[in-house]
Amino acid sequence: MKIGIYGGTFNPPHLGHLAAARAAIAALDLDRLMLVPAAIPPHKELPEGTPPPADRLAMAGKLADALLLPRVAEVDSLEMDRPGPSYTADTVELIHSREPEAQLWLLVGSDMFLTLHTWKEPERILKYASVCAFHRTQEDEAARFAAQKARLERDYGARVQLIPVPGLVEISSTRLRELLARGEGREYLHPSVYGYILLHGLYGTHADLRHLELPELRACSYAMMREKRVAHVQGVEEEAVRLARRWGADETMARRAGILHDCTKYLELEDQLALCRKYGVELDALEQQAVKLLHSKTGACIARAVFGEPEEVYWAIFWHTTAKADMTTLEKILYVADYMEPNRDFEGVERLRALAYEDLDRALLLGVETTIQEMIDRQLPIHSNTLAARDWLIDHGVRVTI
Repeated sequence: MKIGIYGGTFNPPHLGHLAAARAAIAALDLDRLMLVPAAIPPHKELPEGTPPPADRLAMAGKLADALLLPRVAEVDSLEMDRPGPSYTADTVELIHSREPEAQLWLLVGSDMFLTLHTWKEPERILKYASVCAFHRTQEDEAARFAAQKARLERDYGARVQLIPVPGLVEISSTRLRELLARGEGREYLHPSVYGYILLHGLYGTHADLRHLELPELRACSYAMMREKRVAHVQGVEEEAVRLARRWGADETMARRAGILHDCTKYLELEDQLALCRKYGVELDALEQQAVKLLHSKTGACIARAVFGEPEEVYWAIFWHTTAKADMTTLEKILYVADYMEPNRDFEGVERLRALAYEDLDRALLLGVETTIQEMIDRQLPIHSNTLAARDWLIDHGVRVTI
């Protein structure tokens, strides 16, 4: 097994870290990549305004999740769990003791690599780990890297691999924090990391969450979910806008509903129930134990209470999972867009997509009937609102076969 160890303050983690991690996984064929945020970096003091360890750990977790390699990339709190300065020698020795048969690779950027021989106990670091250094492709840097590689190999018997990363986005953490405090710097951050910063008001950001522009709203929503869900949310957003344009609904409301509709998708049952209690959402017996039915309700509450969305958006999100009798056009649009956005792939989805632009009510009924049949096939209970949606459409002359 090959394990990459990528340490640093991650204050905050940015796109340069992401590109380097991705390059290392590919170049070294890593089985695991550990992002290890430092608690107390030994070479510098953490600047004033540095977020608490839990926030830096969470942001590093967002970066690991952004790689979309859940069985490979992970964040480890071992340096934050250990008292005192976060010495790399202690970290690699601890990981070696956990995984004595694994081949360890210490991943470092340009500045860290060129000064590695000055760190505490470099001989102990290089006893347990090989070194992978990221660099750009400029000739002057290549020459310095070659000289340092030769030094480490000669003095410590180190195994060193250099990975060129052309066009690597590099920005100092100091500069990035300055930009964030001025409301800038979004382009250097993965959206979920940027959204986490906005949601928690880190680095001097003071975003008005109730009046966010679309890029910031997307970032906040993505920060609340796993990366694997983002493509679906993006698909729903764009499909909802297209359907709103076709059926004369408000495109901005459709877009914002699409962005936020799954923002609480990954909360556990107890957290979902707590939000329902907080916002006064009454639940029936099925909803109290079926977590999949709750994210539409809690997502609607967050959309309205946290992000200041209007009632139309609230109700569209509220009903996008079960549907209900007598839905508004926007409610129908979000339900159908969620069902057949471009990333969906199931038997009959192409028929639903075509029908959605011919007859919205028939498309809605097809979605509802498909859900009912799926629940029957899986021997699962059907929510009463889903049955009511079907019955209302049929009573109003809508017909479709599945």
